Amino acid sequence: MSYNLPVSLSDMFKSVGTSQLLSHKVEEKIEAAIADGRFAIGDKLPSEMELCKQFGVSRTVMREALRMLSARRLVRIEKGRGIFVATPSVASVSDPMALYLHLNRGANHALDVVHARQLIEPPIAAEAARRHTEEDAERIVANLDMLKACEHPFEKLSKLDMEFHVLIAEATHNPMMPLLIHPIQQLMPKIKTGVYYAVDDAHESAVEWHTAIVEAILDRDAKAAHERMARHLQVAEKHIQQMLSAEARSNGQKG
Repeated sequence: MSYNLPVSLSDMFKSVGTSQLLSHKVEEKIEAAIADGRFAIGDKLPSEMELCKQFGVSRTVMREALRMLSARRLVRIEKGRGIFVATPSVASVSDPMALYLHLNRGANHALDVVHARQLIEPPIAAEAARRHTEEDAERIVANLDMLKACEHPFEKLSKLDMEFHVLIAEATHNPMMPLLIHPIQQLMPKIKTGVYYAVDDAHESAVEWHTAIVEAILDRDAKAAHERMARHLQVAEKHIQQMLSAEARSNGQKG
């Protein structure tokens, strides 16, 4: 089957050019060398000129490849010192995933998010109860204290709420848990801000359930931590439903 596109559409995309193709190939090969363990975290890569020689490419191509690797936080470029394999962070992995989830949100986005959390977060809370350290406990309690003291703005409350759940994931000391929860939690501030505007007792409820979850974690009561997180997220779903109803009423009045 063939399509006869108008000239304006058929001419929309141009060749990317050899130089850009080469820079992507160089980027992929350096990334593969890091992934395969040929370069460890903190290792210094060959100099830019040496890399140019090894790959047989121009400095323009190499600099573009390194720029892309640096933007993705795979390498860090230190002026006067060289190019080093960067220490990976949760953000470097989860930020692109959060963007993907945000861009592909559907009509039931807020409910999809809380339903995913209901599947994932109760077991995480239970594991945090089992494995948290004193330092973890201090960070979680400090976050709870800030949530209790803060009433406005709602945007700050929402960020504290997100941080609370990320801290619990970190307290499991399983590196996979923050990777799972962080991109989902990055979607929460906007949703939670809407909840705070729509539900009068949302702050009071957050303090109540966060306190209950913290008490279970500090007591190393995994069963209670699981149950309280599950109940907290059931209440969160109820609040989201209230928010969506309020938005529907508001849109109906505007219409």
